[in-house]
Amino acid sequence: MSSFPKHANVVIVGLGGIVGASVAHHLIERGWTDIVGIDKSGIPTDVGSTAHASDFCYATAHDELTCWTTMYSMDFYEKMGNYSRIGGLEVARVGDDARMAELRRRCDSGRAFGTNVKMISAAEAKEKFPLLEEDQIQGAMWDPDAGLVIPRSQTVAGKLVDAAEKTGKLKAFANTPALELITEDGRIKGVKTSRGTITADYVVVCAGLWGRLIAEMAGEDLPVMPVDHPLTFFGPYNEFADTGLEIGRPLLRDQGNSAYMRDTGDPKTAEGGQMEWGYYYEKDVRMVHPRELLEKDQARLSPSQRDLELEDVIEPLERAMELTPILAELGYNESHSFNGLLQTTTDGGPSMGESRKLRGLWYAVAIWVKDGPGMGKLVADWMTDGRTHIDHHSVDYARFNEFQLNEDYISGRCAETAAKIYNPPVHPREPFANARGIRRSPFYEREIELGGHFMELGGWERAHGYEANAHLLEKYADQVPVRENEWDNRHFWRVSNAEQLEMSADCGIINLSHFHMTDISGPDHVALMEWLCAAKVGGDNMVGKGIYTHMLDEEGNVRADFTVFRMADRCRLVNGADAGPRDLEYMKRTAQDRGLDVTITDVTEAYTTIGIWGPNARDTLKKVVADPDGLDHENFPFAAIKQIEIAGKSVSAFRISYVGEQGWELHLPYADGLAVWDALRETGVMAFGVETYANSRRLEKSLRLQNADLQTRYNLYEADLSRPKVKEADFCGKEKHLEYRAREHQPAMLCTLVMHDNVDSQGVARYPVNTMPVMDPETNEVLVDALGRRSYTSSQAFGPTVGKNIMLAYLPHDYCQIGRKLRVTYFDEPFEVEVAGIGYAPLYDPENLKPRS
Repeated sequence: MSSFPKHANVVIVGLGGIVGASVAHHLIERGWTDIVGIDKSGIPTDVGSTAHASDFCYATAHDELTCWTTMYSMDFYEKMGNYSRIGGLEVARVGDDARMAELRRRCDSGRAFGTNVKMISAAEAKEKFPLLEEDQIQGAMWDPDAGLVIPRSQTVAGKLVDAAEKTGKLKAFANTPALELITEDGRIKGVKTSRGTITADYVVVCAGLWGRLIAEMAGEDLPVMPVDHPLTFFGPYNEFADTGLEIGRPLLRDQGNSAYMRDTGDPKTAEGGQMEWGYYYEKDVRMVHPRELLEKDQARLSPSQRDLELEDVIEPLERAMELTPILAELGYNESHSFNGLLQTTTDGGPSMGESRKLRGLWYAVAIWVKDGPGMGKLVADWMTDGRTHIDHHSVDYARFNEFQLNEDYISGRCAETAAKIYNPPVHPREPFANARGIRRSPFYEREIELGGHFMELGGWERAHGYEANAHLLEKYADQVPVRENEWDNRHFWRVSNAEQLEMSADCGIINLSHFHMTDISGPDHVALMEWLCAAKVGGDNMVGKGIYTHMLDEEGNVRADFTVFRMADRCRLVNGADAGPRDLEYMKRTAQDRGLDVTITDVTEAYTTIGIWGPNARDTLKKVVADPDGLDHENFPFAAIKQIEIAGKSVSAFRISYVGEQGWELHLPYADGLAVWDALRETGVMAFGVETYANSRRLEKSLRLQNADLQTRYNLYEADLSRPKVKEADFCGKEKHLEYRAREHQPAMLCTLVMHDNVDSQGVARYPVNTMPVMDPETNEVLVDALGRRSYTSSQAFGPTVGKNIMLAYLPHDYCQIGRKLRVTYFDEPFEVEVAGIGYAPLYDPENLKPRS
């Protein structure tokens, strides 16, 4: 082994696992050199999750990024000669209709995101997996791409490291734990190890189970937790003796029982001649903080393999024996069985991207084998280009608020996600039960009295509707359908649709306390915002205005969507609760990289917002303001911001509407919120839930949502949000933005679709809440544009005013035709949809006369 270097361009902490090895490979592929990789134990690892992982891959996620990383990883392993694409089954037992529905939903997501899963019958499942009791299942899903990394992902990690070393661009050092991070002025400068200190320009943490301990050295935490995962082995099973196979039959997942099963192939292979049965605890999950992990010399098997008592899993194991009796016929291999540690996270996504505390420190933590190479490529591309080809907001470490990195919060949320790794199916609107009530509006108690139906976003408790308004259901009974299907109705409150209709008939107030707010001040604050924003922010004539605008990335695609309040001494960025933290970190980094003198402050909890909208909004607001005439149209034009007084409190009133009605956003200090709420309520105005604002009326008005309809795979012209003129000042992504502007037409446009007939084959009216693929009804193929981007619904909701299910989806240019009939599938059943609008095309008040009235 060569002597330990004094300096490197990049140090990878945790080189021995599949993630660290993949990051090294892809960095070299992107042209990086002078990389040093270290690991606390062997390379490849003999202590991390990679050392014991089951190593199988399924492409069955409900999001585009994970489907892409898994499919990329499968192909990557196969090209290396280390993947058996043997296929995989997921079964639904007789009586488990929820699981059967989930399998059908996975087929929708598969079509949308480019996997090849499909439903098959119980008989077909039996044919593919003869050990299955056919009468125990009602059907199955088949993933032809599912398979096993062979002989081990551990082997692949070793091969990648060896190949990287041979290029001369990587030096690897096993048994070299990181002891301390060397920092200076907010930047990473190196790593102190057991072999000495190495300086570095970049450090990438791929330490898996130990990742939080490295983050702790940087003064921060990662929202992940190691959790026990029982792996049991039964044998001898000699069916594939003398075949040389690592696996002989397709994989089997019985997720309704939170379990899977596979054979281990030829007895002559490393772990062959057995049946492996794995399980995920659904209750009493067993998590362990990394600081409590044993050292290698203290553990019976390894620090990531903990002892298992068979009694702990006997109930699900007995159920497994009913499905696959072979397990009862074979002997239990106690010495080989264990609780393997893997990682769960607070929101289901890994922690990737640059540190919040130290520039140049990067994370790639809580990534499973099935996604290792794909995520490794994303990290390498991100470090090289500052972006990735696919929108990565769901894995960006910057997405978290500070309170979400609290140790108790991490433990509570991870316990909840750990219990749902396999079962039950997680609804797209499913709220967390843990770590609630962290942020409450100043009028939260009033909302409790109104019988608020609360969900949570960014820590804020948000009422989606109020039980006090249930009487409206009688008034609007003919326009507010009863959702007969439980899934469509879950976490939805019918009263919210009635509230929307009453708002359009009269007036209502909506709690918008969830807005994320950032103040940008200092000598260069205008220069920073002018660089970041596609719309004009600079100039004295912009002071006192609210500017709806976007941040573009280097490729001219949409990175962020928000409103800027231009004040005399600062800009206030008003953002969505989920997007705000990430944009805050991005602004800080951009200011630093450009050498700008600014102060950027999260003021979210210092302010609150109330929306008041409806045809009677002006008349209602006049009853409580100190200067009623100041609200008249000629005195308060649309999109203006003015100071008004309510209940003796100064309020910034912004005449804007996200719900297509006359009205204002009222921005004020949090401490004044209750007084203003009460004053408004004393006029008799009703309080309405946020569902109208966030979903139903938003879609009737063709309004876009960041991280759903707006993402970095599409540009502003495709989203139909570009300005008539491109501002003169330079801004991030301008060159590409001008290039897109010069096109004869865009490759795709965000379109509005409507579903005229929503009755399914069982005679039940459906109200889609899931992402759905958009297909050509003649070919039954998913639409794909000239850049290879697939069409799927990015938002969907029932619009009670128009009386139809409404969806937004990017469609290829050739399909952007009003009246064009297309097809979606919902729970694997086709429904016809029609193109009702191309680009920005409101179905309700298409001329936008109501907000300007």
